[in-house]
Amino acid sequence: MSALPMDLEAGVYQNHLKRESWKTVLTLAYQSLGVVYGDLSTSPLYVYKSTFAEDIQHSETNEEIFGVLSFVFWTLTLVPLLKYVLIVLRADDNGEGGTFALYSLLCRHARVNSLPSCQLADEELHEYKKDSITVTPNSGFASRLKSTLEKHRVLQRFLLVLALIGTCMVIGDGVLTPAISVFSAVSGLELSMAKEHHKYVEVPVACIILIGLFALQHYGTHRVGFLFAPVVLIWLLCISTIGLYNIIHWNPHVYQALSPYYMYKFLRKTQRGGWMSLGGILLCITGSEAMFADLGHFSQLSIKIAFTSLVYPSLILAYMGQAAYLSKHHVVDNDYRIGFYVSVPDKLRWPVLVIAILAAVVGSQAIITGTFSIIKQCSALGCFPRVKIVHTSSKIHGQIYIPEINWTLMLLCLAVTIGFRDTKRMGNASGLAVITVMLVTTCLMSLVIVLCWHKSILLAICFVFFFGTVEALYFSASLIKFLEGAWVPIALSFIFLIIMCMWHYGTLKKYEFDVHNKVSINWLLGLGPSLGIVRVRGIGLVHTELVSGIPAIFSHFVTNLPAFHQVLVFLCIKSVPVPHVRPEERFLVGRIGPREYRLYRCIVRYGYRDVHKDDMEFENDLVCSIAEFIRSGSTEVNGRSDGWKSDDDKMTVVGTCSTHADGIQLSEDNTDNVESAGPSELREIKSPVTQPRKRVRFLVPESPKIDRDAREELQELMEAREAGIAYILGHAYVKAKQGSSMVKKFVINYGYEFLRRNSRAHTYALSVPHASTLEVGMIYHV
Repeated sequence: MSALPMDLEAGVYQNHLKRESWKTVLTLAYQSLGVVYGDLSTSPLYVYKSTFAEDIQHSETNEEIFGVLSFVFWTLTLVPLLKYVLIVLRADDNGEGGTFALYSLLCRHARVNSLPSCQLADEELHEYKKDSITVTPNSGFASRLKSTLEKHRVLQRFLLVLALIGTCMVIGDGVLTPAISVFSAVSGLELSMAKEHHKYVEVPVACIILIGLFALQHYGTHRVGFLFAPVVLIWLLCISTIGLYNIIHWNPHVYQALSPYYMYKFLRKTQRGGWMSLGGILLCITGSEAMFADLGHFSQLSIKIAFTSLVYPSLILAYMGQAAYLSKHHVVDNDYRIGFYVSVPDKLRWPVLVIAILAAVVGSQAIITGTFSIIKQCSALGCFPRVKIVHTSSKIHGQIYIPEINWTLMLLCLAVTIGFRDTKRMGNASGLAVITVMLVTTCLMSLVIVLCWHKSILLAICFVFFFGTVEALYFSASLIKFLEGAWVPIALSFIFLIIMCMWHYGTLKKYEFDVHNKVSINWLLGLGPSLGIVRVRGIGLVHTELVSGIPAIFSHFVTNLPAFHQVLVFLCIKSVPVPHVRPEERFLVGRIGPREYRLYRCIVRYGYRDVHKDDMEFENDLVCSIAEFIRSGSTEVNGRSDGWKSDDDKMTVVGTCSTHADGIQLSEDNTDNVESAGPSELREIKSPVTQPRKRVRFLVPESPKIDRDAREELQELMEAREAGIAYILGHAYVKAKQGSSMVKKFVINYGYEFLRRNSRAHTYALSVPHASTLEVGMIYHV
């Protein structure tokens, strides 16, 4: 994986690597095989078997098999090739793809963001909007559509729910894809033993493989990632070679079935049964969404090259080869004789079985990792309870592991495998999940075409009509199988959707309560510089969700605690609707009240795919950003003026330590004799209190000159940092107001409260020592 040297903080901005050379592009294309195409490439294992499972029969006229081949060819051509490769991949969000990428694009261009803490300053972020896109729509319809969306909250909520439905179906696919892929690969054993025996072997073997797959997740894919691409490459070469052999050996004229006329003949003969069998044909595009969802790890060009040059032709040859073999073998004495393995030459079945199982594991791994990523995005945007996120790689930022989700997926996956025990019902379930995600993508893309690309409404209508018609046909065929397995993704998605909506609603109401009950700046000014209490050494970080004003919980602290820290920082960690925030734009820093109060507000901004630093790094960056704010005098940071006015304080954009190398640097050591970095360039401010355990110093540039007040302020900040940092956390117990409806009481008092009690704490507070943490609870009536 050496071609992806992504640092946790700054590596995501290495788009230039993707454009450097053909060598880089081809390397990325090769690596994308294992991550992006594992699921799509294993679909030949179960497409024909699921299609002919019940609704249609393979007859000697070959009209059925040729019709299915024609449907498979045109479905692969229209959806993955035409829709995704040529159109949807261009709708990336600063290099990121997926359902949330489309939603975040719409949030920024139509201001329909569901995050309550959005600010005008966020719109100044470098990645908030693409350079190639103008802010104002250039057509009358686009302007009216934009104003309509911004005006009506109902439409905004509908847009959010639509995005969440697509997300929930992706999570459901994370349960179904490993089950059907592994089970279909293992089903090759059925040709080597009697039917009454193989059914007792397939399910246990599949379950053992699935348990092993989920048990290894905590090691991270980077440890075995080098195997992924070769496995899928060997698998694609294997199925294409076998397909070519079957075409030449059994039926060289099978290419004629690629004509759309055979689809008409198929539907004319099979009628309702043929329409219902489309749910099985649909499985040939399972995994196509991964091309867009995993775009952030690769590049548009590399994904396009891999698909058009290898994946697409290999799949077409594989399906044509199976059809060529079946066109000459009409005696189907067992219902499993129309599967993938029957078309494999006898001498190759065992090696192909091993490769197929490995390919199925790789494909399953990709969808599991994708599920982790999308849940992290939902959590970052306030649509999913906070969960523990473990980063399994120090180089590849997207490789994460979520323990709670991992074991939940494993139990659901085993339940589906043991409960269904056949590819037909698994295929019905997986097909509905896949086509629902594609329909959501089509709907969101039509809005992107008008609002973000500023294209004609006619083009958007043509896009929806053409692809929507194809997908609606498949959707209806999948939905009709509701009682035969298709209920599973609907049930799973409904449960996850309820969880997401409850969490989002509760979070929104809690924030609205904070906004309505925040303390005025006049109350603070009336307390005086000491805040009416004793100020002790150290830095107090008061966590708040508010981006302006003083939280009500602060007044609760002041009236109940006898002392407060000499430096107080109101810390707000928020997510913005962009995939990544540049390190130089990470912090917004400002004062609350006069300088002598030593009260600061610090807003830390993360994108929905950003990696949060560990506590020590975060604390150092936070203190450095405040020091740089003090030094700059709130007028110029990093050579530019980025000040902006909020309700009661002026905020300035400040980067992390690494982004202002010519600014203030923080140094900590345990000895008195530490060499200064560049004494001719930097002036050292030393703490007068020398403690053997730790010494903190700021290395301040010689120029520009710092006035006396600023130097005193820096001195006090340094002393406070040396004394230590305490986290002051408020725990809100949210209750519905008296007189609220029964639904609201149930959602807030039971649903949201249960999720809050069982969700993780904020990431920066997870490993803070208990001695450094102060927790105070309040009851919010919303």
